[in-house]
Amino acid sequence: MSTDPIRVLLADDHPVVRAGLRAVLETEPGIEVVAEAATAEDAVARATASDVDVVVMDLQFGRGRMSGAAATAAITARPGAPHVVIVTTYGTDADTLPAIEAGATGYLLKDAPPEELAAAIRTAASGRTTLAPAVADRLVHRLRAPGTSLTGREVEVLGLVAEGLSNHRIAQRLHLTEGTVKSHLARIYSKLGVDSRTAAVASATELGYIRR
Repeated sequence: MSTDPIRVLLADDHPVVRAGLRAVLETEPGIEVVAEAATAEDAVARATASDVDVVVMDLQFGRGRMSGAAATAAITARPGAPHVVIVTTYGTDADTLPAIEAGATGYLLKDAPPEELAAAIRTAASGRTTLAPAVADRLVHRLRAPGTSLTGREVEVLGLVAEGLSNHRIAQRLHLTEGTVKSHLARIYSKLGVDSRTAAVASATELGYIRR
């Protein structure tokens, strides 16, 4: 078994959060924080270095244009890329589904105990997955009822509907045709058993797909 430490990149736009994560991880044997990034763009750039094994990634960055999920996709797309563990305050399907589809190996909430973070990093470094219990429960529920489960793209569309965007604006934002947006909405209505945008948003909010 290798005795080399697991080398970690911390990606969060809050210096206090990064300092807190660093303080926790520096007490853990076999884990070494080698770098920090304040934006998702910086995290993607820094993760290309060969000295990073695991990226601890926030989902929402106040600076820059890229989200944590987009950064995760960019990082994990490269051969031999580091594994990504999402650590965030957001636990709804609107957050978890895009992140997991982007290639995140782990997903924890920021109220998780420090030992869970360290365990998730070790698990990720070995190529296995760790999910917060609440996230895992919802994913299992979705898998057991696939007919009612929204895809990541459908969640994205519905999130923009909740922001009040028209089909035309949604199509522009997601680089889709309006016809494709309408098709997504038709499937969303069918899955949720609703017949309007307002009802779809209300149902999706209740089910935890989107935040309001």
